[in-house]
Amino acid sequence: MCCNTGSHHGTQRWGHQSSCSCGCLGVEYPRPRFMTKKQRITNLEKHLEDLQDEAKAVREYIAEIKKEK
Repeated sequence: MCCNTGSHHGTQRWGHQSSCSCGCLGVEYPRPRFMTKKQRITNLEKHLEDLQDEAKAVREYIAEIKKEK
């Protein structure tokens, strides 16, 4: 437990032993135990956008390295 949001839960029957909706435990894409099809699609689209942003940053970093020489 690293935050004071009060959203942490104790031991669960399955899944993470503790969870926090603030994201302080390193889970960027928290999800409810059961999601609708629409929720799954929305979460995957958000994840895809994040991956595309990360790929863009990597491409920019590669370009900077190539310019150095």
